Amino acid sequence: MAKSKMRKIKDPEGEPIRAALYVRVSTDRQAEEGYSIEVQTERLTAYTKTFDGEVQFELYVDDGFSGATLERPAMQRLIQDAESGAVTHVLVYKLDRLSRSQKDTLHLIEDVFLPHNVAFISIQESFNTATAFGRAVVGILSVFAQLERENIYERTRSGMQKRVEAGYWPGGGGVPFGYDYDAERGILVPNADAETVRQIYDLYLRGYALQTIANMLGLKYEKLAAQIMLRKTNIGIIEYNGEEYKGLHEPIVSREVYEKAIALHRQRSMARVTVPARHLLTGLLWCGVCGARMRYQKWGKAGYKLVCYSQQISKPYLVKDPDCNNETVWAEDVEAAVTHDLMAMTANDVGAPEDGAPALSLAETLKRKKMALETKLRRLYDLYAEAGNRVLLESIDELRSEIEGLDEKIESEEARGTLTESAKAARENLRNIRETWPYMDDREKRALILSVIEKITVIHGQVQIDYRF
Repeated sequence: MAKSKMRKIKDPEGEPIRAALYVRVSTDRQAEEGYSIEVQTERLTAYTKTFDGEVQFELYVDDGFSGATLERPAMQRLIQDAESGAVTHVLVYKLDRLSRSQKDTLHLIEDVFLPHNVAFISIQESFNTATAFGRAVVGILSVFAQLERENIYERTRSGMQKRVEAGYWPGGGGVPFGYDYDAERGILVPNADAETVRQIYDLYLRGYALQTIANMLGLKYEKLAAQIMLRKTNIGIIEYNGEEYKGLHEPIVSREVYEKAIALHRQRSMARVTVPARHLLTGLLWCGVCGARMRYQKWGKAGYKLVCYSQQISKPYLVKDPDCNNETVWAEDVEAAVTHDLMAMTANDVGAPEDGAPALSLAETLKRKKMALETKLRRLYDLYAEAGNRVLLESIDELRSEIEGLDEKIESEEARGTLTESAKAARENLRNIRETWPYMDDREKRALILSVIEKITVIHGQVQIDYRF
């Protein structure tokens, strides 16, 4: 806190006191008795009659502004007038009318009023900063003003938490794309943009890249399309303070569609991060003669060829047969053969997606069991706190071990469910490959191939493709 530089206020004979009467009313206390503009003005005006000599005063009114910040029109004008010497006194009805922030209150008194020889008076608390006692009391009372503001904030947050738990939108802005906020009902309502949200999911599951989708639907960025697609509000979930709650609002898409899109997005993201290879088939190629891996090798200016590692000396640990006689082939030809095979697949070739529900359902069942055990554990803790029975302590240890075991099973089942959804998403992608392939970038093409192809074997100029289904 800056050191006070208060100087004795001089009242030269014949020079009037120039008082600034500051009045503030916040929106939530507009009609409260004692805080209305009229009541504050009346009492401040009456107080000016207690001064000796001539008094000139001007009203500074902030109607409907919170005391949590100094960014208020009349307050900014008051600061400028105090610094320019246009006022000699600042009067408020009550300290919290000046500010509800301890930091801002002390800033105004210590850094604005006192250095410019302006006395600050709060008539409700009966003190002014022309005295040392008054300055000390201001510091004390501003602490309580700050405490009151923080209490209001905590009550507001608690109310919002209860609203969310009941399924209502917490409010405070940030209404997600595709919804409007119905203030009367307290819930989100799908609007005309909801159809755009549905199209994002549909196009993404058909294999289109997010940037292409953004361009098609008039969205400015690829990232915006991703943010809309990943938002759980679209399936009726409200995320608040890191937790998820079942909302009362109508979902825009089904959970099944959402989970397919999320699985596909995760699959594509993993391919971008973990497989930075620039070639389309890297990691999938095997020699059909000796069983070694094959690699891309630059072949002059003509392009790349695929070469068996057994025919290379750079990595002897990958050699399977030094006498392997498999021919090198142009990588472009093999890539063309694989792409042609993908394009030629029919819906019957792809087959029906496997049902991933059992894995996901089992994970959900395990979670419910864990919740029941945790409830039981809390009861045992309560009983142990009252009785201190050793048998109860043993039961507590057993329950904790069982819960830890469930955590491992849940993690395993959720991983299985994710893989199942990824496979289903890949199949859906493959069904639309003719339409979407031209719109994919190289990484997305590679991600699709990795999701559906297990192995590519090259033997004497022939290509064999092993699919994952």
